[in-house]
Amino acid sequence: MLDSLTARLTGIFDRLRGYGRLTEENIQEALREVRRALLEADVNFKVVKGFIERVRVKAVGQDVLTSLTPGQQVLKIVRDELMALLGTADNEIVLGQNSHELVVRFLSALPLRERPKLVTTDAEFHSIRRQLDRLAEEGVMEIVKVSTEPAAAIADRLIAAVDRRTAAVLVSSVLYANARIVTSLDRVMERCRRMGAELLVDAYHQIGVVPCALRRDGLDDAFVTGGGYKYCQLGEGNCFLRVPPGRAMRPVITGWYAEFAALGGAPGSGVAYGAGPARWAGATYDPTSHYRAAHVFDFFGTEGLTPPLLRDVSQHQIGLLAERFDGLDADPAVVTRDRTVPIEAFGGFLALQARHAGRLQAALRRRGVLTDHRGEVLRLGPAPYLSDEQLEAAVAALAEALAELRQG
Repeated sequence: MLDSLTARLTGIFDRLRGYGRLTEENIQEALREVRRALLEADVNFKVVKGFIERVRVKAVGQDVLTSLTPGQQVLKIVRDELMALLGTADNEIVLGQNSHELVVRFLSALPLRERPKLVTTDAEFHSIRRQLDRLAEEGVMEIVKVSTEPAAAIADRLIAAVDRRTAAVLVSSVLYANARIVTSLDRVMERCRRMGAELLVDAYHQIGVVPCALRRDGLDDAFVTGGGYKYCQLGEGNCFLRVPPGRAMRPVITGWYAEFAALGGAPGSGVAYGAGPARWAGATYDPTSHYRAAHVFDFFGTEGLTPPLLRDVSQHQIGLLAERFDGLDADPAVVTRDRTVPIEAFGGFLALQARHAGRLQAALRRRGVLTDHRGEVLRLGPAPYLSDEQLEAAVAALAEALAELRQG
């Protein structure tokens, strides 16, 4: 059914792209088709009705009708919603299929000949970790990795590693392996300013579960990358790069979308780029996933699922899981958790250190509890729609899994 829905939405989008400009008539026609496709895919009627109305209001505005092509319309909705989540200003977001392509484009714009050093941590997600490791293997540049233990001093170690040879610092705002929130990134930003380096914050595990406000957090000048696959529930293909104002860098890894704004100008002596985030754009890709993103954002808005509310729900759930886990009185040599900091220091999941994390994950799955693990860390990430009773049942299943482990 998902493949069929994707094919139908793709067809609708392709027809919209065939129009020179949007009119109220072709928007209404397309929305009727989208409504029919969603209903036939068994999407709840009330959800469909709210989504269609919200998109119609946004899509039929006079500014939109006179300034955007159909192919840009859904993209604008997604960009606007992502900017709202980041607490940032208009026209600072470029979309991409995945965060890796955006990170590579960022790296290709840095002055690496003059500044051959990159600073990061030893606990970055694979999109950054693997790429930097490969560059280090080739001897292309110096990669400095600071330890994430103890987590409270990550910023201090990053600051100490940044000097005049540093092109950029790449660091997560929430660590993907254990959900620790990385604090004092505003101090890292200030160090980067003084040294002339850039700061790239990977907010993948923050967006949608830990409220973000770049200006409040002292990160006005930071690049930010992330995606909606996890807590925002947008699905694949909805990643972004936030570009701070005033950056006229020229990514070496570039796609023809980056020169859209310059296509009508006089030929120049070099490769042309658009202004602002447009210069970071890639090339042709399947935009169907943005329909899902627009629909999810609409649902969140209709239901009042704001970042502060979702944070409150998440903190309650993580706190409940931690309390019930502590009540198991499990052997810390087998499974334990970090009790040195309060629950407020964590993002959207409870991380348990377990020598046999993989076996525990498999045992929980057999009992209908879906978790995942990274090395010796078992991750319990509750969705906001789960009840307290379901979470308590999950911990009870963990107790059974530990008993099974003890029996061999």
